[in-house]
Amino acid sequence: MPITSTWNKEAFRSALMADFEAFTQTLATDAGDWVIKGFIDVYRNVYTISVDTKVVSKLIELMLIPLIVQFAQRYDYELIFSEHQNHYPDVSLIASDGARIALDLKSTYRTSPQTVNGFTLGAFTGYFRDRASAKNVTFPYGSYAAHFVLGIICTRTDESIDERRVYSLDDLLEIASVVKDFQFLLQEKWRIAGDHPGSGNTKNIGSVRDIEKLVAGQGPFATYGEAVFSDYWMNYLTNDMALAIDSPVPYRNFAEYLQWRERAPLPD
Repeated sequence: MPITSTWNKEAFRSALMADFEAFTQTLATDAGDWVIKGFIDVYRNVYTISVDTKVVSKLIELMLIPLIVQFAQRYDYELIFSEHQNHYPDVSLIASDGARIALDLKSTYRTSPQTVNGFTLGAFTGYFRDRASAKNVTFPYGSYAAHFVLGIICTRTDESIDERRVYSLDDLLEIASVVKDFQFLLQEKWRIAGDHPGSGNTKNIGSVRDIEKLVAGQGPFATYGEAVFSDYWMNYLTNDMALAIDSPVPYRNFAEYLQWRERAPLPD
């Protein structure tokens, strides 16, 4: 169970959101372009960056980490980073009264002015289902007072990037930024989660893709509460998972889940 404390969820969220302007100034020029232009070697050669989502996301994360460290120092949080890339969460903050807060940094790109490709919000198996488990998680999932997502939305540049060309430092202004127009959001995971897994075959929770709903925290579980979100994803089965236990798939979306729960009501 989460630690009982005097830590305030909304105060935490408001304080971190107040740093969004500093995040923007760190990542973007006045014109909105990403300040990162490429990689530099010891001979002062500059190599351009591709629009590879994993590379861009990791660099953005590295740029924001010092600001998160400053935030933690300012508000007296102990900060613990994940020791392994595939462990949850990216950052654990521990308040002075012992409350643990999970903070995951997630990046995605716009697919239209109103939509994004979406975030993957962590596993819905393993530690998510066994909330006392210490496997692949900094602390047991159930010991966190809240699970937040710091989301970064950006737009891929329309300009073509010549990855074959090697630039000098004098050529920096000639290099197009691969992303631009950053927008930030901070919401609890359950508020922005969708009812379908994220991309690929991994067993990860996917987010909603409407930008307004992401920023406002208005995913399908928002009006039902975190307990319903947890129940949905703790009982969700992919086709392969159902086949492995010789079981039918109980539901494939939130509407079917509500019908399923009418037959099997939530436990008190």
